[in-house]
Amino acid sequence: MKDEMKIMAVQMPVTEGKEKNIETMLYYLGKCEKEHPDLVALPEMFDCPYRNSLFRSYAEKDGGPVFQLLSDTAKKYGIYFVAGSVPELGDDDRVYNTSYAFGPDGSFLAKHRKMHLFDISIPGKQTFQESKTLSPGNQVTVFDTEFGPIGLAVCYDIRFPELFRLMALKGARLAIVPAAFNLTTGEPHWEMLLRMRALDNQMYVLGVEPERDENGRYVAWGHTMLTNPWGVVVKELGIRQGYFTETIDLSYADRIKEELPLLRHRRTDVYEVIEKQPK
Repeated sequence: MKDEMKIMAVQMPVTEGKEKNIETMLYYLGKCEKEHPDLVALPEMFDCPYRNSLFRSYAEKDGGPVFQLLSDTAKKYGIYFVAGSVPELGDDDRVYNTSYAFGPDGSFLAKHRKMHLFDISIPGKQTFQESKTLSPGNQVTVFDTEFGPIGLAVCYDIRFPELFRLMALKGARLAIVPAAFNLTTGEPHWEMLLRMRALDNQMYVLGVEPERDENGRYVAWGHTMLTNPWGVVVKELGIRQGYFTETIDLSYADRIKEELPLLRHRRTDVYEVIEKQPK
């Protein structure tokens, strides 16, 4: 199992028009020719503006054109590709907020359907109800790589520590969170949540946001960020589009677990977090 991994996180603009967003994605993926990352991650709903009215019209089934393009792109650059998230049309005709992961040979490794839907109402600030058009997933997602298991969640999922604890118990030393936090929740909570999930579970956590567009209907927070197993921010972007790369040593997570053995010190005789099988 390899420990040293080079990560590339892309904070891209998301606009009207699937083709335009895909063009932007391909532009940034072209940076792989210079950067040679092991893994690339995109933001939530990278090909679709974050609006209930558009999710179904942009949605595609597994194996559709966008899915195939993402697979081909992973293979072209020989990367692990966590392709943000996209609207997925399920066989049940429901729409899901789904993150796909592909291997360096283009193989489909995993998908995570956002488990916790963003239904909030903060008077005078932010109101959104994903459940008007989206359905929730029901699986803890961890996929295998040559770097060991990697956890995958989408945006609002990060607020639920049980999910990340289950990833840690499955051996994940890195969790990736495509997201689109907004201005209301971004400033007080975004950094705090990434750092706490990393600290609680002694893993790296990468949160990837879109560019902030103050003129958009939904204004994302930006600040794509990587935090380490000690709860420290390693790398951060601002609010404009761009990308960063960072080489991380995943064995650092193993060392922290030995020095401060939180998982071993859990009182499972008193409490326990368990994964249930979907019904």
